[in-house]
Order: sequence, then C-alpha cells, then structure tokens
Amino acid sequence: MSIITNHQLESFRRDGYLICENVLDVEEDIFPIYDEYDVLLDRVVDELFELGELPCKYKDLEFKERVCMVYKRIGSRLHGYFDISLPQKNITPNTPVHNGRAVFKLIKNTKLLDMMEIILGPEIYSNPTQHVRIKPPSKFADNDKELTPEVTTTVWHQDLATVAPEADDTEMVTVWIPLTEANRENGCLLVAPKSHKRGLAVHCIDPVSRYSRQAIPEKFVGKDQKAVLMQPGDVLLLDKLTMHASLPNLSESIRWSIDLRYQKTGWPTGRSWFPGFVVRSEKDPTKVLKKVDEWAKLWDKAKKELIMKAPQSFQRWENGNPDCA
Repeated sequence: MSIITNHQLESFRRDGYLICENVLDVEEDIFPIYDEYDVLLDRVVDELFELGELPCKYKDLEFKERVCMVYKRIGSRLHGYFDISLPQKNITPNTPVHNGRAVFKLIKNTKLLDMMEIILGPEIYSNPTQHVRIKPPSKFADNDKELTPEVTTTVWHQDLATVAPEADDTEMVTVWIPLTEANRENGCLLVAPKSHKRGLAVHCIDPVSRYSRQAIPEKFVGKDQKAVLMQPGDVLLLDKLTMHASLPNLSESIRWSIDLRYQKTGWPTGRSWFPGFVVRSEKDPTKVLKKVDEWAKLWDKAKKELIMKAPQSFQRWENGNPDCA
C-alpha cells in the first residue's frame, strides 16, 4: 500500500499542501530526537553556566520548562545551539550548528523518502534549507532584541522566496514535522490553499521585525487561511510556492518542530553555500550519504568557507518595490 494515495497526491497538487497523519512512529522516530536534545541542552547549559550567563543549571526542570528558563536569560542565541543549519550572517568559528545522529536519521527516514519518491521520483536530494524550531511562549520574547523566525511568529512567505533565484525551476517539497502538538494556542501553521498556483509573490521587508526577514503583504495572501492542527507523528507537505505563516505561541510551553526540504538530485538548491546531500538514488546508491559524521564534516567545511567569504545576500527583493507601499 502506497504511503500516499492517488487521492492524496491529487489533493497536494490541487491545494499546495497535504496533512498526512501518523506517518512517523512517535516512539521509534520522534523519541530519539527528544533524547538527543536532552543531552544537547545539558551541554549548552553547562557551557553557559561556566561562562556566567546562567545563575544555575535548572536541573530540576523538564526539557520544555528548562528551555524557557534558559531562553529568558540569553534570548534567541539559544536557537543557534539547536538548529541544523547555520545562520544567515555573522558566522564565526564559535557559531554552533547541530548535526546529531537522531536528526540525520530523520532526514533519511524511509517513510519520508517513500513519500518524496512518489512526488519527486527516485533521485532525491536533501536541500540544506532546514531548521529545528523551538518556539518559546511569546511572553518570553517581548524584550528580545535579536528575534529570529525560528523562535517567534513566522510571517507570510513562500519557501521558494527564501532561496536564490537559481532554484526557481527546481522541484522541491517542504516536509514540516511537529515534535509537540501544534494547535492555535501554541502557534500552529497557517496555509493559504491553492496560493501556489499564483506564482512567486513579492516579499517586502517586514516593518515590525527586529531582524532581517521578508514577508508577503497581507493584502496579497487573501482571506482563505487554514490553521494546520497536528500531532507528533503527523507530517505536513508544502509546495515551494504555497503561502504559509504561523500564529504566535500564546501557551505556557514551547512549540517544537523540524522542517526539512527535499528536491530532485542535480538541480540547484538555492543555497549553494550550504551543504546538501543525496538521500536516495536508484541510479547510483553509492552516492547516498550514509554516516552522520560525514554530514557534520560538510557543515564544518561550509562554516570555514563562510567565515572567509559570506554570500552577498539571502534576500531576493530590495526596499522600494511599489507593491510594498
């Protein structure tokens, strides 16, 4: 039995998004990530405590509460320790990026790749535009001067707009995976159904942002906006042109997710300065990256190169577009 039915595939092509329930096994596929991030948080807290940035190690708290307490102390810098991609700018030898075994295993998860093969074919590449997002309650972010979209409300955008124009013709699918329940209170995603059929929209500098991001003006999104309610184990597929955003996290705890991106092998990623890799190949299985250490080495090499020469810009549009007025 196919992991995506013909009816679901038609729905994805028609609406630009598809919610697939219970694709992943929580115990087998999600729990290892919880365990990996518990260990990672221990290491981060130990480091920050030794630097005098934390008054204690919050050892008596569960992971979710502990994240919130550390975030209150150091703000968005905490996200850098958790993410599986480097930031857009200001990269130094000490800039962290997490390349853990459990995350690597999820990227190469057979159930996800079976889904991607139905959509993209048997030659599949992991696009490096990927993130782990641990969003704390909005009340903790009110005084944060260095907010990033990985820790606060995500503005309306299309994923194609976050990569260079060289990737405009690349067949690409975003796979969004909740690691906690995603609901209206804690900041679930919003999608604009069928918006992918309108092509690439103009993105404008977000006037209320305290960091560099570009957003589709609300007037171009339209009134048809669907909240995407999901549970761990569910998977959301997004077309590269589907407009989407997120609600603020008004809960008392974190909202945690991973978004991955897959594409056909051999096509531009739109982030040529970041490392992608082959995850499935019928033509030449020897090209598939097999070891997490190899993945980590790719990111280490990219970091060293970016320290020497950073890309000119991550942004497609400059200020002054008449549609942004």
